[in-house]
Amino acid sequence: MEQWAILIARSSEELLKKHIRSSFMEKEKIKNLYLQLIEKINSNYIFINEPMKKHTSFKIGGNADIFIKVQNANDLKEVLSIIKTQKIPFFVIGNGSNILVKDGGIRGIVIKIDFNKIEINKKDEIYEIKVGAGVKLMTLAQRLLKQEISGFEFASGIPGTIGGAIRMNAGAYGGEMKDIVMSTTYMDEDGNIFKINNNEHEFEYRNSIFSKKRWIILETNFKLYKGIQKQIKEKMEEYANKRRENQPLNFPSAGSIFKRGEGYITAKLIDECGLKGYNLGDAEVSTMHAGFIINKGCATAKEVLQLIDYIKEKVYEKFKIEIQLEIQIIGE
Repeated sequence: MEQWAILIARSSEELLKKHIRSSFMEKEKIKNLYLQLIEKINSNYIFINEPMKKHTSFKIGGNADIFIKVQNANDLKEVLSIIKTQKIPFFVIGNGSNILVKDGGIRGIVIKIDFNKIEINKKDEIYEIKVGAGVKLMTLAQRLLKQEISGFEFASGIPGTIGGAIRMNAGAYGGEMKDIVMSTTYMDEDGNIFKINNNEHEFEYRNSIFSKKRWIILETNFKLYKGIQKQIKEKMEEYANKRRENQPLNFPSAGSIFKRGEGYITAKLIDECGLKGYNLGDAEVSTMHAGFIINKGCATAKEVLQLIDYIKEKVYEKFKIEIQLEIQIIGE
């Protein structure tokens, strides 16, 4: 993706029109914002008119006006200061594994948290693991396996980052983030840094205080235990095999589209409506797992959203139950 320095050097209005779309943010405003940003952070981490399909597991979505990979808390604070001064809308992502970006893209700034620190400290038989919000769950699971640390196996196959997992209290196979979190450090919109303990997370099923606030997770401390490598590996392989057997991992998706309800399994309701394999364009209800909508090639967000509405309608017609989304829909 060509950056503003190149575009300005070529000084071509046609190039400007090509690389900066007409949107909520005018061309000059994006240009000026870019110039402000590169005074504070490395320009290699700033992208103009960036396709969001490159940054979501669904492989769907229009372009973000400005996309920034933030490497540390100081850079994040600088970005938030500019955002506040210029009154620019912003959205924060991790691995993009639980979102659907609309076809019109995202106005303003998308911040990708790229904090990848992992620190392991042992106290007796207890391990305190300090992990940056950008670390992928799979990456951490493999690191813990090598060091024979147990308690994180349930999360080893979840395709997200630590920040996203804390935000939504991610879980699988009987475990959830709430079971292992000691504390989380976050930054508010004004650049102030705070730390909260487990209770202050207000963990619920697929929810936490971070789902309700505009706070940005920086790092989390986990409490884990000494294990036996062979047993840890066996458990991780067992969970991986279950995922391969029951989930359409060979197609782009955002995981479970709908939340599990109280007293019912949403995917089972969708299956009983005969919707497995139902499609709109390249958006299809997985034939393997009715809770997944997959992208069979070139699905658009519009097709996925229409399919979501159709599923909701059919489930309500048959069971009089209003099923709720688990994924987040953003953009325009």
